[in-house]
Amino acid sequence: MEVPSKKIGSLSGEWQIASNIFKGSLGNMIEWFDWYVYASFSIYFSAAFFPASNQTAELLSTAAVFAIGFLMRPLGSLIMGQFADKKGRKAALTLSVTIMAAGSLIIAFAPTYAQVGIISPIILVVTRMVQGLSLGGEYGTSATYMSEMASRGRRGFYSSFQYVTLIAGQLFSLLVQIILQQILTDDQLYAFGWRIPFIIGALGAIAVLWLRLSMDESAQFVAKNKQNKQAGSFTLLMKYPKQVAIVVGMTLGGTISFYSYTTYMQQFMINSAGMDKETVALINFLVLLIMVALQPLFGHMSDKIGRRPLLIFFGIGGTLLTVPLFTLLAHVSTALQAFLLMLTGVVIVSGYTSINAIVKAELFPSEIRALGVGLPYGLTVALFGGTSQYVALYMRSIGHESLFFYYVSFAAFISLLVYVFALKGHRSALDDEA
Repeated sequence: MEVPSKKIGSLSGEWQIASNIFKGSLGNMIEWFDWYVYASFSIYFSAAFFPASNQTAELLSTAAVFAIGFLMRPLGSLIMGQFADKKGRKAALTLSVTIMAAGSLIIAFAPTYAQVGIISPIILVVTRMVQGLSLGGEYGTSATYMSEMASRGRRGFYSSFQYVTLIAGQLFSLLVQIILQQILTDDQLYAFGWRIPFIIGALGAIAVLWLRLSMDESAQFVAKNKQNKQAGSFTLLMKYPKQVAIVVGMTLGGTISFYSYTTYMQQFMINSAGMDKETVALINFLVLLIMVALQPLFGHMSDKIGRRPLLIFFGIGGTLLTVPLFTLLAHVSTALQAFLLMLTGVVIVSGYTSINAIVKAELFPSEIRALGVGLPYGLTVALFGGTSQYVALYMRSIGHESLFFYYVSFAAFISLLVYVFALKGHRSALDDEA
C-alpha cells in the first residue's frame, strides 16, 4: 500500500473537513454506545430475559442474542451500502442513527420474562436484529464518508476517528456502568438500573441527529455516483472479487481479536480470573481510554510510513502473544497485572483498528465503496467477531477455555498472510479520484 503524498490545504478547508468528520464521528459514537451497553450490562439484565439457575447459562443466552444482532449486520451492510452508494453517504448515516435510537428505546422499556413470558426475549431478539441492520450499514458508510472527506496525506489520521468514536462508545458505556455501580446497589441494578443506559443512548442519538443532517455530502459521491445507475449494485461489486477477498481476510483476525480483548475481556476477568465487577469495569475503562488515544497516533503514523507495516505489527503480535496474554490473565493476582496484560493486547490490536477502515476504503472506487467496504466486512464480523464471545463462553462451559486462545491466535495468523502478500504494492483508489 503506497503512502499518499502530503497535500497542504487551506486553513478553512481543513476546518471544514474536521467539522464534517466530527459530525459523522459523534453520531458514530452514539451508535456504538447503544450497541455496547448491551454487552456491558448483560451481567445485570440476563436473568430478566432468560431466567436460569446458572450464571454461565444466562450469559450464554444473552451472548447468543448479541451474536444474532451481528448476523443481521451483513444484510444491513447490503441494504445500507447500496443506499449510501445510490442516495448518498449523508442520507445513509442519518437513517442508521435514527434506527439505533428507536431500538434502544424499545429495550429500555421492554417487559421482563416474569411479566410477559416468552414475549420478553422475543422483543429483545427482534430489536437487536433491527439494531444489527443499522450497525451493519454504519461501518461501511462511515468508513467511506471519512475517507472521502479527508485531505490527501492525512487520510490515515482522519479515518482513525472511526475507531476513536467506536471505542469511545464502548468507553462511554463502561463509564455509565461505573457511575451506576457507585450510586445504585446490586439489587437496584438487577431490578431497573440496567435500563438507564439504554435510555441515555436513545436520547443521545436523537440529540446528535441534527448534526448528521448538517453534514456536507462527499465530493466523490456527487461527482461519480449521483448519475451512475450502476452505483451500489451487487453486479458492480462482483467486478472486484480480489478486493472483497482482501477485506474478508484482513478483517478476520482483527475483528476476533478486537472483540476478544474488549467486549469478552470483561466477562473473562470475572468468570475466569475471579475479579469483582467493579474492579474489572475500572480496568476496562482505563485501558480503553488509552486505546482511544492510540488510534489517531497510529493513523498519523500510517500517513508517514504506510498502512502495511502497522497491519503486519498487529498480525505478528496477535499470532505470537495472544495465547501467553490470555493464559497469564487467567491467573493474575492483582488489578495492575490485569491492566498491563489487557493494555498489551489493545496496543497490538490497535495496529489493525486504527487504519482498517481507510485501507478497505482505498480498495474500491467511489461507485461501489460503501457496499464494497461494508458487505464483506459485515459478513466476516457476523461469522467471527460477533460469535467470539459465544465461542469463548462455550469453550469455558465444556472445560476447554484455553482452546479459545489458540482460535484467536490462528485467526490473527490468517490475516497476517493477507497483510504480507495480498496488500503488497496495492494502489489507493482514492488517489485516482483526488
